[in-house]
Amino acid sequence: MTSQRSLINAARLVSMVFAPFYLPIVGLIVLFWFSYLSLLPLSYKLLVLLVVYIFTVLLPVTIIRLYRRYHGWSFAYFGNRERRMIPYAISIVCYFTCVYVMDSFHIPHFMSNIVSVALFLQIACALVNVWWNISTHTAAIGAMTGALFAFAEIFMFNPVWWFCLLVVIAGILGTSRMLLRQHTLGQVVFGYLLGVVFGAFGIIYI
Repeated sequence: MTSQRSLINAARLVSMVFAPFYLPIVGLIVLFWFSYLSLLPLSYKLLVLLVVYIFTVLLPVTIIRLYRRYHGWSFAYFGNRERRMIPYAISIVCYFTCVYVMDSFHIPHFMSNIVSVALFLQIACALVNVWWNISTHTAAIGAMTGALFAFAEIFMFNPVWWFCLLVVIAGILGTSRMLLRQHTLGQVVFGYLLGVVFGAFGIIYI
């Protein structure tokens, strides 16, 4: 019983650490690390990361928690298909606002493009959610995998070890979501594949 409880706690920790909200932040960090954007002043890069963090992590998480507490709902309440649209809608509005703010401040399109990919991925997940509860957690890690291939193609570096790391993380994350009984295997795999497609083609073509 103790080992089972520890396993569940570990699954919750993995789900929290690799929450889909962190996708744009991680994408920008990778961009600042591997591309010519690494030459930008540190203060500018930190400012961009701060703006993205506020609109893609801080605001949606805070608003969703306040909304949940106002109504006295637990996280289990969002297990219903219709009720899951509430956090989707909040996140989509926050992400759209982030893209608008970045464009208003003339932040290079290559940076706002990462947030745009995350925005379109959330919209796609919300639409699929109407009939099937796919995993946004594995969709996010899938988008990171797809974006990695796109960045490797654009900046011509070898992504094999990073790819292996992301695949391992995706496997652990998908297993965690199933252990928590949030998704089935099909929902986890479909979410991951959807994320890979949006991450790869979004970075290259948007």
